[in-house]
Formats: sequence, structure tokens, C-alpha cells
Amino acid sequence: MAKHMQHLKALREIAFDYGVGEHPDLASMARELSRSVYQNKPALAGDLADLRTPNKGFERWLVARRSKPDISVLILAWPANHTTPIHDHDGLWGLEMALHGALEVESWDRDPDGKILRMSGRDWLGPGDVTWFDADDRHAHRCRNLSRQETALSLHVYGGDLAQYFTYQQAGEAGQWIASPQRSALTGQLYA
Repeated sequence: MAKHMQHLKALREIAFDYGVGEHPDLASMARELSRSVYQNKPALAGDLADLRTPNKGFERWLVARRSKPDISVLILAWPANHTTPIHDHDGLWGLEMALHGALEVESWDRDPDGKILRMSGRDWLGPGDVTWFDADDRHAHRCRNLSRQETALSLHVYGGDLAQYFTYQQAGEAGQWIASPQRSALTGQLYA
């Protein structure tokens, strides 16, 4: 994977350049990241081919982390048909972009105490497509790899270290949800 990591480094630099301030310009970051992915699609696919090995499970790889302003860049590997539970991002802003394969992203709004969730939208992402969310304690989402056979890859940029978050499961009562605290785990680091 190390031979063409300059393309991954370029994505990291774009994230760092645009990820400034409490509310960065995520639309501009998305545009520049997408442009870079489209221009370097074959090289990126080759760089990250090892992450698409079947039957490895869901993986989170750290690309880079910076403080002042706090930002983290990750690559996620999604096994075939993998779906996350509905989860928040601990109030951080975030941007998620498909690199290989296709993802479905359902957005959810939750009340301040997290007991009522309402689906508010759905996006389908192919390579270079992006969705993002601002720093908000009410945002949650669920992601799914749409392929039944291939591992999908995505780039994630967060306004901080997503070390902990909550998942949400519907309670027995219609419209009521239970929040469960979670801790993020990294599979390793990709050096860009």
C-alpha cells in the first residue's frame, strides 16, 4: 500500500486545509476531496486494495489526526452488506465520502434527551460522492454497504477524535429509543 500514498496524503491535506474553525466550509471540503478522488481513482483503488479483502470485518483505519484545530481523517472498510446501528458522533461535525463501492446513509434527528428519533433523509454514495453534517448533538445516522459481495471503502473527516459515541435501538414502545454508550476502536494506521 505504501507505493502511491501521496494520493491519500493529498486527501489528508485537503481535509486539514478546509477543516478549520468551529463550523468549517464542508461543502468546499467535499468539492475538493471529490475532485481529488475522481482525478486519482485508479491510483487510490490500487493503494487501498489490501483493505478490500473479503471476510475481514468492519475496520476503521486512522490516516491522520491533528489538534488545533482538532481534526481526524479515517478510512473505513465496510464488509459486504454491513450495516451500522443508528449512531451519533458525539457532537462533532463530519464528512463521509465513498471511495470504492456504494453506501446508503440514513440521517436521523433526535430530541435533546435522545429518546425520540425521526428519520430525516437518505443519501446514496458512489465513489467521490459525499455527505456531511455540522457539529450538532441532535444528528445521528445509519450507514450500509449496498453490495452483497464487495467490501466498500469510505473516507471520514471529523472535527475531533470520535473516541466515544452513542448507538440507538428502538425500545418496546413505538417511538421510544434506548441510547447505549460505545467506544471507537481503530484497526491500525495508514501512513500518508
